[in-house]
Amino acid sequence: MIPTRSLAMLALAALTTTPALGQDWKADYQVVRFGVLSGENEKDRVQRYDGLKSYLEKTLGVKVELFTAGNYDGVVQALAANQIEFSFLGSSAYAAAWSETKGGVIPLLAAEDADGTSGYYSTIVTRCADDYKNVEDLKGKVLAFADPDSTSGYAVPFYNLVQQGFGDGFFSATPFSGSHEAGVQGVANGTFDAAATYENSDTRGIPQRMVLKGMLKDGVICKIWESPEITNGPFTARANLPEALIDDMRDALETFPTADKAAFDAMVSNEIGGDNPVAGYTRVDHDHYQWIIDMRDWLKEQRRRS
Repeated sequence: MIPTRSLAMLALAALTTTPALGQDWKADYQVVRFGVLSGENEKDRVQRYDGLKSYLEKTLGVKVELFTAGNYDGVVQALAANQIEFSFLGSSAYAAAWSETKGGVIPLLAAEDADGTSGYYSTIVTRCADDYKNVEDLKGKVLAFADPDSTSGYAVPFYNLVQQGFGDGFFSATPFSGSHEAGVQGVANGTFDAAATYENSDTRGIPQRMVLKGMLKDGVICKIWESPEITNGPFTARANLPEALIDDMRDALETFPTADKAAFDAMVSNEIGGDNPVAGYTRVDHDHYQWIIDMRDWLKEQRRRS
């Protein structure tokens, strides 16, 4: 039998040699990877998130890598295959990841605007010169969706348009452009008659960002339809990560807007533009996105019937 005093000394030694809880994960995760969806071209994505990458490396004390893919599903599959630890996701991409992993992802934070709002809108845009006034004017025309896993670029507009009577046969074709920018550019170039994308307000969104970046001339693209408000997509973690890693990453991103304001402003400026920029992040949970999962289930049922 070990004497009581010896047991106490062993316990004390264990306490003093065990790393702090927040440091435990670093032995197994010397590189932390986060994904970014394909809302814009890869060069701009990498450049825009470079400041965040440097901030996270300094704050977390490990190497951080940015993961991009040609479409939304590439990021979702990377989460499901444990190839990345975290990702910025849209609401529908989160729902896809949650379904693909059977609940193996956790939403952590969503972007919050300066006025306290944390939502955006799916829109349908056309060439202003075509003078379309509403969706009814698009009968027999080509409407491009962005990506099958895009909330604002596919799930929300498709769901709402069907509910409003613009279902099978109304449009001549509904292809996927691959990204929001590609869809809007396709409209400007005449490849598509209309495209689904998103806006935060009348002065902030994908078309406005493209004007700021010199990709479009102002006044070329006009909005003719807008959805109900959509909760901003979450920064998401794999559920099988150490709790301390999830907590440390959440804390780091939550303080990013004030801890490195220049890098944060650089990250969000090209994304939104205009008035009332993103001010920071608010904590969210799965309940914020359950309706998106329900909507995706409805979409799957429609595909099975077709």
